Amino acid sequence: MKTIVLGIESTSHTFGVGIAGIIDGKPSILANEKAQYVPEKGGIHPREASLHHMREGPRVLKRALEKAGVKIDDLDAIAVALGPGLGPCLRVGASIARFLSSYYSKPLVPVNHAVAHVEIGKLVNNLSDPLVIYVSGGNTLIAIQRRKRYRVLGETLDIPLGNLLDTFAREVGLAPPYVVKGMHQVDICAEWGSEFIDLPYTIKGNDLSFSGLLTAALREAKKAKNRRELGNVCLSLRETAFNMLVEVSERALALTGKKEVLLTGGVAANEVLNSKLDKMSRLHDAKYYTVPLEYAGDNGAMIAWTGLLAYLHNIFVDPEKAFVRQRWRLDEVDLPWLPED
Repeated sequence: MKTIVLGIESTSHTFGVGIAGIIDGKPSILANEKAQYVPEKGGIHPREASLHHMREGPRVLKRALEKAGVKIDDLDAIAVALGPGLGPCLRVGASIARFLSSYYSKPLVPVNHAVAHVEIGKLVNNLSDPLVIYVSGGNTLIAIQRRKRYRVLGETLDIPLGNLLDTFAREVGLAPPYVVKGMHQVDICAEWGSEFIDLPYTIKGNDLSFSGLLTAALREAKKAKNRRELGNVCLSLRETAFNMLVEVSERALALTGKKEVLLTGGVAANEVLNSKLDKMSRLHDAKYYTVPLEYAGDNGAMIAWTGLLAYLHNIFVDPEKAFVRQRWRLDEVDLPWLPED
């Protein structure tokens, strides 16, 4: 017996196609192919990113099917990320998924992008009930599962942590702000510095605010006269931002008493942040987990796996009603595969 679902991810700069299955009772990721839009300068341009997805989508789809060794006729369902994300990008993935569902008469499964980041992290680490720290370019939040939903215990009130780092890197000319071998450009810059500069540390209850930190760090960067002084700013920005996240995560961990901590999302690739959260978790006798680099950033496999879970619980949508939701929150989604308590 086997159940196979194809998932399409197109919420931001990545067009991904994944194929997940349960074969003889065992979950498996059969394919995880992607193509990433890289702007020539500045941040993500939604229209240009959507044009990239239109060009690359069919190629990525073909590669995924070939990698998994399956044909569309072999699939049980088509899953697609309908939000949250950038409207023009979301619509590309939704259009392709609607077509595949209609033409091949396959059930269409709607997937929340944020939920998918959590579910793939639980799958690869074999976790049942972790404290979730989800940090990416578009999201920063802490959540737990309760009564068949994820409940947010704290989140950013303005810009996400990933956006903070990327925006700072672009504004001060640190080259494209991408993570390479667990290091962001801000991490590389931080190695040039050795002195800590006081920057805004803004926590409100268990929520965070990074906009004031970004403004202050950019102001200090303009004063920097050499590489060492810029390094001091990078070091201070990173340490302040990461320590803010560790503080609210620790408060949530102390409150809930969870024994598992999961970091997921694009920023989960950052080695410095992983080290800090690992130490914090051990102080509370909790085991710390993160996701492999392949699943840290946006990817189709997480949509396929979450879509498979939804398919097994009869969650479908008519193709003509598969509307994108740019601000679809993690805690708005009913998830029947989660426990009742």
